[in-house]
Amino acid sequence: MARKNLLQGLMGEESPAKDESKAPSPTPDAKAKTVSNSAKGGDQIDPARPRRSTGAIGAVSQSIAQLKSRSVLEIDPFEITNGGLSDRLEHDEAEHQALMASIQEYGQQVPVLVRPHSDGKHSYQIVYGRRRVLALRDLGIPVKALVRELDDDALVMAQGQENSARRDLTFIEKCHFAHQMREAGYKRKVICDALSIDKTLISRMFSIVDRIGIPLVRTIGSAPGIGRDRWAVLADEMEERFLTSDRLANEVELLAGGQSSAEKFEMALKMCGVGDGPKPAKPPAPRGRTTHITSSNGFEIAKALQKESEVVLTVPRTGEGKFGDWLVENLEEIYRDWISQSDDEAGQ
Repeated sequence: MARKNLLQGLMGEESPAKDESKAPSPTPDAKAKTVSNSAKGGDQIDPARPRRSTGAIGAVSQSIAQLKSRSVLEIDPFEITNGGLSDRLEHDEAEHQALMASIQEYGQQVPVLVRPHSDGKHSYQIVYGRRRVLALRDLGIPVKALVRELDDDALVMAQGQENSARRDLTFIEKCHFAHQMREAGYKRKVICDALSIDKTLISRMFSIVDRIGIPLVRTIGSAPGIGRDRWAVLADEMEERFLTSDRLANEVELLAGGQSSAEKFEMALKMCGVGDGPKPAKPPAPRGRTTHITSSNGFEIAKALQKESEVVLTVPRTGEGKFGDWLVENLEEIYRDWISQSDDEAGQ
């Protein structure tokens, strides 16, 4: 019986002889209601009860702590703030309303993942499940959440792995997420592991997002239904026509109106000359005078394009003399000779 009472005490059940006046004060975790994964309405874990760490009692306490870490808590949505990287390119109000309606009718079926956080205003930081938190916040319903102790690296890894398993995250949103990880300093292997993709695919993703540019990617948005091949076509066309991301982003934003994200993509593609549609003028040809510099026997040594703001000197890598390499190595001395000559002429 004593053994049974001991276990009851560890599980937080009240015994008839319990003195309420001597009960320990609740910790901040007590604000969140614990819902056991094993059965609804079961015994709740008392987070205020002190832990014992020796012998059988310590083993039982450790098991209870592990059970608590696997439990689902109900948390005030206003106690949760953003964390990790942005995985969505835009907020879709229609999807938001549909998610709210679904939660109202069926409840929150899948818990979100959060980690403890203390910024003076919030108790938790979201790892994944942002849309559910926003919907529950607007509905005024507590958020069902799993709480994990995660550092920043583990947070991003968990977020990336959850994103890679989602079917509704578009190709360009995955590219954007990978770009953010790279900008945050994560190595390519870590990015591949987080998104569950190989090095070949991540190289293609980076090639596409780098050539298109983040300004245009964010202006277009998620573009549902637009896969890797079509984004690659847009990147190729922009590169061929020397069209910058900022320029196309501005033009799409000016002309888009109320178009969807996929329609914005089609508009950008047409601006690059693919299909019918408004096409930006090609950049003007460089102005200036070109001078061909030849040797005494008629071979071209270099070509100089003299423009208002600069002189572009092109030296072919031909012949055994390696004149271009010699020129680069001696430019500083040539410049000093020119300065000296200019000073002498000014003094005459």
